[in-house]
Amino acid sequence: MSGHSKWHNIQAKKNKMDAKRGKIFTKIGKELMMAAKDGANPDTNSKLRDVITKAKAANMPMDNINRVIKKAAGETGGADFEEMVYEGYGPNGVAVIVEAYTDNKNRTAGNVRHIFDKFGGNLGTTGSVTFMFNKKGQLVVEKTEDVSEEELMMVALDSGAEDFLSEDTVFEIITEPETFETVKAAINDAGFEILEGSVTMLPNVTTSLDLEMSEKFQKLVDKLLEDDDVDNVYHNADFDENFEEN
Repeated sequence: MSGHSKWHNIQAKKNKMDAKRGKIFTKIGKELMMAAKDGANPDTNSKLRDVITKAKAANMPMDNINRVIKKAAGETGGADFEEMVYEGYGPNGVAVIVEAYTDNKNRTAGNVRHIFDKFGGNLGTTGSVTFMFNKKGQLVVEKTEDVSEEELMMVALDSGAEDFLSEDTVFEIITEPETFETVKAAINDAGFEILEGSVTMLPNVTTSLDLEMSEKFQKLVDKLLEDDDVDNVYHNADFDENFEEN
């Protein structure tokens, strides 16, 4: 399953964009709103618990977190966000899935379509690219002297992980969505620090890009992630080995 990986390839730019403090607070706030719709108690709502962990990791103040959860629970007034998914193709036929949280579907759809058109892509219909992806749990542990590959692999596989991958600087654990929480808990309980973990969309086929196309496609991803409504961008691009993100 190594072809499904490319964690650094796919995620690096998203992490870089999300490093902008104000923007990540806005996006996490929307995630909190959505997650809290299924219950405002993180002890019984695992999705909310995960988003709170993500918010804390981004240094979002607890006052902000609690205020957003209260809004979602109807204790105070607030916008009603809903999740939208857009599918399309980027330059050179790269498959793209865009997840957004919005309180104005027309605005978000218009913005996403405009970005696709401007940067050499085109927005498709529902189902036009999702067949090229698998919904999987993905856990990333950084390679350090304190991390035993053998022990981590044993813990992951024994707790139900589907695959264990050794990348350049990280170990990557792949799970089914249903076993993600179980595997995550086992890894945490064993004392390993998880760098990143989420249920995501991993490509089952990739599209190779030369250097010029890699740069062109990255501009599309950048602009999508800059939009306040866009939360995640998944794609199946295999960047040129000489491509370096600025």
